[in-house]
Amino acid sequence: MRPLTALAVASLALATALPAAEPRARDLGIPFDFGAPGPLNAITDVPGVEVGQVTLVEGAHVRTGVTAVLPRGRGDAARRPAFAGYFSLNGNGEMTGLPWLEEAGVLDGPVLVTNTNSVGVVRDAVIAYAARRWPVAGDGWTVWSLPVVAETWDGGLNDIYGMHVKAEHAWQALDRASGGPVAEGNVGGGTGMVCFEWKCGIGTASRALGKTSGGYTVGVLVQANFGARYQARVAGVPVGQEIGGGRRGREETGSIIVVVATDAPLLPHQLKRLARRAALGLARTGSVAGNGSGDLFVAFSTANPEAGAAEGVVDLKMLPNDRMDRLFEATVGATEEAIVNALVAGRTMTGHDGRTVPSIDHAQLQAVLRKYGRLAR
Repeated sequence: MRPLTALAVASLALATALPAAEPRARDLGIPFDFGAPGPLNAITDVPGVEVGQVTLVEGAHVRTGVTAVLPRGRGDAARRPAFAGYFSLNGNGEMTGLPWLEEAGVLDGPVLVTNTNSVGVVRDAVIAYAARRWPVAGDGWTVWSLPVVAETWDGGLNDIYGMHVKAEHAWQALDRASGGPVAEGNVGGGTGMVCFEWKCGIGTASRALGKTSGGYTVGVLVQANFGARYQARVAGVPVGQEIGGGRRGREETGSIIVVVATDAPLLPHQLKRLARRAALGLARTGSVAGNGSGDLFVAFSTANPEAGAAEGVVDLKMLPNDRMDRLFEATVGATEEAIVNALVAGRTMTGHDGRTVPSIDHAQLQAVLRKYGRLAR
């Protein structure tokens, strides 16, 4: 594989140096429903799940990147498919690999998110990465040949037709994936993304179910890039209308990718049900999934490690449907919080053609919530 260019090295150094943004939504006193978060309040609270990100910020025009979510981490277990399901709330977007995911009910590898025009190069890079890591067998087959790669449009801040995301950036995101805290806001695939006409990007959250509900964890990661200012709601409060600004009469456009992870033993049809619930978390922030929006959600379970077994009869575990309500609540709550975390973590950015997108003012946001009696402290 090609050596990294000087630009790539500089960009990767920036990516790996970025910590999780402070403060997060809860640090501002924003209240959230549907249970308590896990220790990190991140998708990596689900055991085994790892996240890697590469952030590309260079000169006046490059504002983009790649985020990778590995259901079973980077080790040998990465070759094991995970049961999965997906849901399209509005299909003006792209997520590759869905026909096989729908047919077989498995996610055969990682989920990567990037900008719209870079889906092809990232998809090809994932296949090349797998072929290098697990050499092609005698029958010409290798793992990860139908990867799941999704996108949202960052053309407002990024020179999206410059095709700045290269294969090595996807490889680096995969190689650098780890557990632990997940950086949010202007990072990875979310580097150039915008929500409700404020700077936004990557966000994550989790919910830890109590022992009476199985002790399972639900984690969510979003790449958020949607919404008109007047639609924005935080903790049920119409903050977009209260704060004002934005372009008057603007139609809701943009997109969001939601990745839902859980260690609950769910089968593919149940994971499709879980993926649908991400739409309710999205709606709680004010989105109506407009005609120009690509709202695509995928959910996977890290349980049932033999989900992709090729031979024999496989013994599987399944949570009864009647026990899924707490998982539904957790998905709705974690999706909503992940979006708000992405919004809070966003930092004012100037990019392509001198365009500037401001971050939401934290003090102003708190003042509005206080006015409605919704500030937790």
